Amino acid sequence: MTPAALPLAAPSRAKPRPWLWRAQSVLSNYLPLLLMALLASGTWWLVKNTPLLDGPSELAPPRHIPDYRMENFEIQRIGADGRLNVQIAGAELRHYPDTDTLEIDQARVRAIAPDGSLAIAEAKRAISNGDGSDMQLIGDVRLRRLPPGAGENAPAQLEVRGEFLQALANSEILRSHLPVTIRQGSSTLNARNFEYRHLTGQISFTGRAQGQIASRDGR
Repeated sequence: MTPAALPLAAPSRAKPRPWLWRAQSVLSNYLPLLLMALLASGTWWLVKNTPLLDGPSELAPPRHIPDYRMENFEIQRIGADGRLNVQIAGAELRHYPDTDTLEIDQARVRAIAPDGSLAIAEAKRAISNGDGSDMQLIGDVRLRRLPPGAGENAPAQLEVRGEFLQALANSEILRSHLPVTIRQGSSTLNARNFEYRHLTGQISFTGRAQGQIASRDGR
């Protein structure tokens, strides 16, 4: 009597990844350049070493009054290869000696990666401490990541919008305690807050997050 053949088990189908996991995977690929755009804007020594025409003639006790201003300014940082790396512009820049902080109205930062990718950060106001290790964008914040060779009006590969973003240079962290909307192609993620740690590549959200992740064929 021949033994009955056992039926072969059907191959198990891999469970689809949660949309939130997929969103984090997308962000981890694109947020580093956006983070670098913000941290690059902390190169305030460019501003602090700009010669002033009307500097104070004698030292005075620090007060929360700007000791210098720059209006409709644009500052550029050129790399060793002669290429433009960072461009910082704004309607007005103010330095406060008592707290050693810088404030920029209508701030705009452009950072160009070695591969030619462009990151643009814009906000109504930017605040930085003296060494640029803590920089905050406040009001109508918009970060865009554009592909190499694309113009500034081209569709962004990744876009982050919100009312607040903070970049911590020493720990390489980009975070917001306020809601943000993140778009990549046809995919959208709305989160009450987020934190991205560049050193570990970890992205975390707390509270409720909603989003729509489009498949590669756009459905």
